[in-house]
Amino acid sequence: MIYLIDITLLVFLIVVAYAVVRVTDLFEAAMLFAIYSLLSAGLFAMLDAGDVALTEAAVGAGIGTILMLAALALTHRYERPAPGRNPTALAIVIVTGLGLGYASLDLPEFGAADNPVHTHVAPYYIQQTYDDTGVSNLVAAILASYRSIDTLGEAVVILTAGIIVFALLAPGAGRGKRTSTTRSEEAE
Repeated sequence: MIYLIDITLLVFLIVVAYAVVRVTDLFEAAMLFAIYSLLSAGLFAMLDAGDVALTEAAVGAGIGTILMLAALALTHRYERPAPGRNPTALAIVIVTGLGLGYASLDLPEFGAADNPVHTHVAPYYIQQTYDDTGVSNLVAAILASYRSIDTLGEAVVILTAGIIVFALLAPGAGRGKRTSTTRSEEAE
């Protein structure tokens, strides 16, 4: 049953990603990005990565959407499609995808008991966390002590994004912005 939920979320992610690429209304694209972030957060939650799910929901769906809408307020609503195709970009994407696919073949089997994380890292954390940190809750100790710099970095990102949103939405920030929202007006 859990695999069915995972597969459903992945299918929704693919459909939303395709929709984002195809739409020309940038407001619609921003909303689809928010949906994509929420679906990603749901997938991370299903994979028992609660901290990543929370960060994705807060930064991706929350602050990211606000930043996109703030940027959209300062520009045109509809995208002007570029003429032709870009074969260089397509080649780079294909080569990168093939390289990542090839590299994934070298990963250990998912969930195997002899994976390095299970034989070296996890036992150290389980046995030494209380001695190293003095915190009895294993998850809190790992997030607050071992990963404190990472957590501080996430907090700095959220603070910086908040400051940028405030600067964009502050009175007088949108001077000279365009107010036209119809395609015919933007074509002129």
